[in-house]
Amino acid sequence: MADQKIGKIKSIAGPLVIAKDMRGCEMYEVVRVGQEGLMGETIKLIEDLAYIQVYEDTTGLKPGEEVVRTGLPLSVELGPGIITNFYDGIQRPLLGIKDLAGDYITRGINVPGLDAEKKWDFMPTVKKGDELVEGDIIGEVQESKVITHRIMVPSGIRGKVVEIKSGSFTVDEIIAILNAEGERIELTMKQKWPVRIGRPFKEKLDPEVPLLTGQRIYDTFFPIAKGGTAAIPGGFGTGKTVSQHQLAKWADSQIVVYVGCGERGNEMTEVLLSFPELDDPNTGEKLMERSSLIANTSNMPVAAREASVYTGVTIAEYYRDMGYDVALMADSTSRWAEALREISGRLEEMPGEEGFPAYLGTRLADFYERAGRVVTLGREKRYGSVSVIGAVSPPGGDFSEPVAQNTLRVVSAFWALDTNLADRRHFPAINWLTSYSLYLDFVKPWYDKNIDTEFQILRGEMMALLEKEAELQEIVQLVGQDALPESDRALLEVARMVREDYLQQHAYHEIDSYCSKEKQYLMLKVIMGFYQEVKKAIDGGIMASRITAMKVKDEIARMKYIQNPEFPRRYEGLIRSIEDEFESLRSDR
Repeated sequence: MADQKIGKIKSIAGPLVIAKDMRGCEMYEVVRVGQEGLMGETIKLIEDLAYIQVYEDTTGLKPGEEVVRTGLPLSVELGPGIITNFYDGIQRPLLGIKDLAGDYITRGINVPGLDAEKKWDFMPTVKKGDELVEGDIIGEVQESKVITHRIMVPSGIRGKVVEIKSGSFTVDEIIAILNAEGERIELTMKQKWPVRIGRPFKEKLDPEVPLLTGQRIYDTFFPIAKGGTAAIPGGFGTGKTVSQHQLAKWADSQIVVYVGCGERGNEMTEVLLSFPELDDPNTGEKLMERSSLIANTSNMPVAAREASVYTGVTIAEYYRDMGYDVALMADSTSRWAEALREISGRLEEMPGEEGFPAYLGTRLADFYERAGRVVTLGREKRYGSVSVIGAVSPPGGDFSEPVAQNTLRVVSAFWALDTNLADRRHFPAINWLTSYSLYLDFVKPWYDKNIDTEFQILRGEMMALLEKEAELQEIVQLVGQDALPESDRALLEVARMVREDYLQQHAYHEIDSYCSKEKQYLMLKVIMGFYQEVKKAIDGGIMASRITAMKVKDEIARMKYIQNPEFPRRYEGLIRSIEDEFESLRSDR
């Protein structure tokens, strides 16, 4: 290009390249560095110097090589072909790279995010003469077996339809022409959007609708709302990745965007291999038919790791704008923060706590703030949501470290994984005493209306039971369980049932992997109904040891393995068994 503006490399420090003669360059502008045209982004400007984070290995670059400005921010291509695809941190399709360069990613390779040659069957939903505004849907494409891709008028564009086509087109071919006050605007199926800027919407809504996950510890105790934010912090081996897989598989969202940010290569390989094989219980197809994966392993260039979460959330916002509920899994934000720390160190910025940059909290807040349930752009009233669930990997499981603490300040659901619980094989290893959810009051009306007004009451009673158990365990460690009064010994037995029969859930069990909201409610009623009978029995002089030996406890322990549709019918039998055995205890006195 004749108007290309070119600078020169002045110095190189790992992924950071300093270029001179770059006056006029913009912050976060994409540049091409060196003879191989390595992709980079300006992150600091001083006079005519540009500090560039390069998204590829900088080995072999030399001072004096050219740096070419593009005039564009780091952007992603949005259109049909995102679903079922695997990308790296800057939206280069991994399978496309493999076809072009083999099993190893070579430097300077440039593969578009969307396949420019594949044709998609486009069905228009507007006609000639229609007045359109930004966000309006002009047609649909069957992107996968289960996802209908809605082609929207790009942001900032409005006009009258003068031509609309139907048939098979590539993402770059013109499918519609608008007339905007005499200006001809050509529309294709592809949009580009800068990743560091959130996509616009009409209105952000209160988090009133829960994102049901089928996991009892989340749905009952610490719910997340659609459009909400949650963090899963935990040390090595506590089950962060399995928890996110469960959420991806079972949450009632239509789209899943999974960002593997700085995870180990073998772990990410397992995700890439296992995700396409996972059956989707909601559609009967494979989970990949409604998923997009972004993989940036710990041995990939550190700068691309920093960009990967923005790439993921921008894709999530795009499908939100179509009216879908999207679940974004970021695994893990700790590795992303480490990338920020490394780049900040190269920039010689003043370090904050533990060497992280002083703006760590701001960056985390910027990322999580892009979650939300919204009224989308367009004349038709559509609702969509992006729910962000980020894993945090604090060194040694120390929640007082900066990433966990800054995440704690911005998320509204905190699911703290506990190493001691994981060591005891209690999964999911969520610590019910240190976890919390700020969405409980917001979603209460929904639970009251769609399940039962008693649901939240039972949940509160069960939580109080567990808190009382924690207090008693401290006494037991000092004087032993035999020193406790009968009522407290009975309470400890019921609390054990809550932990083992309700909170424990087998991720790989055919039935227990998912628990419907109706089954959760009835299980709550069974256990708390049992507890009410226990209190009556103790008041009637029955020993705690006799309650501990009751046969009905085995039935209660096995109830989690009853099929969801069958549970309401079996519930009545369980309640009768409890009542009959307690009646038998009382009559045997």
